[in-house]
Amino acid sequence: MVDTPIVFGDGAAYERFMGGWSRLAGDVFLDWVAPPPGLRWADIGCGNGASTELLLERCAPAMIEAIDPSAGQLDYARKRLAGRAVRFEEGSAMALPYADASVDAAMMALVLFFVPEPARGVAEMARIVAPGGIVAAYAWDLAGGGFPIAVIHDEMRALGMSVPQPPSADAARQENMAALWSAAGLRDVALRSITVTRRFADFDTFWQTSVEGPAMVAAMADLPRETAEELRRRVRARLPDEPDGGITIQATANAVKGLKG
Repeated sequence: MVDTPIVFGDGAAYERFMGGWSRLAGDVFLDWVAPPPGLRWADIGCGNGASTELLLERCAPAMIEAIDPSAGQLDYARKRLAGRAVRFEEGSAMALPYADASVDAAMMALVLFFVPEPARGVAEMARIVAPGGIVAAYAWDLAGGGFPIAVIHDEMRALGMSVPQPPSADAARQENMAALWSAAGLRDVALRSITVTRRFADFDTFWQTSVEGPAMVAAMADLPRETAEELRRRVRARLPDEPDGGITIQATANAVKGLKG
């Protein structure tokens, strides 16, 4: 079985699928990081601007430098946050176009496991942060079954289907996060897990939202109708309705933070 690569190009599709989850986990994450207002931030892998918008709403930043490799995602982000104190740029997390010590805080929100060489990405965040500055990230606990649609992935594997996987899935393990932050020379490294729940009006809403995500669209594009129907049936059987017909899904992310010495 060959895993289907994940490519994000449609900001609106990403928002429908992951936007709600991103805000739920991001709220807890930023409460935990507890940054003071007025900082210069770098949002690494900003995607469609969901994490950037949360920073603006929650942290009163002086400025945000936001970078992502997807032109399509950035187009959505620029329209979403037009006129705000953000500069968007296309580029790689492993070669940030920012000067040494040019920001006060850097974060990766649901990004670390997408970086082909996570150690380079963390080292780059540490490089651009000023002494005493914050370097933080959170990512879904893939190994622990914490991904928001883990139940779908489980049943895909049971049917012998290819499951979309990021290139550095193991980077989301807490022990690996701690090692990456320590190797980058960061101090006072701390870890925590973030568990959130999201309620859907009914199973159909959950299913449609989940399979419209960019990765799932690619994974299911050439799936025979019978296999797609069987997958849906199996997932449905694992998610019984609540009394009013709703469905509640739980997801867990691992988070890490540290300070530049």
